[in-house]
Amino acid sequence: MPPIPRGPIRVAILDDYQGIAARHFEPLKPTFEFTVFRDTLLPYNHPATPESVKDELVQRLKPFTVISSMRERTPFPEPLLQKLPNLKLLLTTGTRNNGIDMVAAKKLGIPVTGAPGRGRADTSSTTGKKRKGPESTTQHCVALILGIARNLVQDDIVVKSGGWQTGLATGLSGKTFSTVGLGRLGVAVGKIMHLAFGMRILAWSSSLTQETADQRAEDAGLPVEDENGEKTFKVVPKEELFKSADILSVHYVLSERSRGIVGAEDLKLLKPSALLINTSRGPVVDEQALLNVLKQGVIRGAAIDVFELEPLPLDSEWRTTKWGEEGRSRVLLSPHMAYVEEETMSNWYEEQVEILERWRDGREMLNVLA
Repeated sequence: MPPIPRGPIRVAILDDYQGIAARHFEPLKPTFEFTVFRDTLLPYNHPATPESVKDELVQRLKPFTVISSMRERTPFPEPLLQKLPNLKLLLTTGTRNNGIDMVAAKKLGIPVTGAPGRGRADTSSTTGKKRKGPESTTQHCVALILGIARNLVQDDIVVKSGGWQTGLATGLSGKTFSTVGLGRLGVAVGKIMHLAFGMRILAWSSSLTQETADQRAEDAGLPVEDENGEKTFKVVPKEELFKSADILSVHYVLSERSRGIVGAEDLKLLKPSALLINTSRGPVVDEQALLNVLKQGVIRGAAIDVFELEPLPLDSEWRTTKWGEEGRSRVLLSPHMAYVEEETMSNWYEEQVEILERWRDGREMLNVLA
């Protein structure tokens, strides 16, 4: 462990959009001195980021001994880490962070810790106990599906503006739910859509087999097949997945291999009545290709929680109220909120506080990622 400097130890709390972090860290004063940043600068490693903004990010972070980051809102590639000579500890949230170059951090002697979201390990509080039911991202995905299918946002605007019924809702019962990826979240959302709406579940990923899909159905407490021999989670070729989809939902981990795995040719296969949902990561879908499809009204609509560049630039093509008008598809947007749940965020910050205490005292740290 790098030597701990004599106090006060400067800590940067990044990307605190809701302004909720400070109260959690307050008990650590005066040993630690905290600076909260509620905005996010453009990513250091994004091709659209000007050199001036990269320099601004370095100057912002350079004075700090400890940085508290929130998920992947501020990436830490090796070139950025190399320019932060004072950094002795990098805190993040969740149990993985593809935005941090873990190999580089380890090489530079910068410990990286995560936060699983269960709350402090040294308390008997019930807040950290595993809750029953689907977790936050699953809930948000289902909310987006229902929101776009039932046209809730547009109807809300119409009624508040003095109007009444102007469009038709999209029914889900008995239709086809296609999931790109059948990991934890794909299974969780697919299970709900199957049980609650009687939807037929199709799945594809680059390495998914029917045997694996059957095991995941069984692990989720579902029958492997119905009385007619129809698989609960049926693995199909990618082309069939897109052609058959009434709802196409993306649940794929972002990597260099999966970047743009949903591309222009895939989107052309969707039927005109299809709805696309993405709560995974923006770059998994070719964003410009999707925008083109939606601007031309090729499919009925999309509900999107994640974007290529976050926060969305003010001049982003997504930022318009014209969706659903003049031949455009319906679009429902949320600002990467799938994990931003009050209890989870509170637990993450409490876990970071506990890690800071242990680091200060020279004790073994928890949830070490690098």
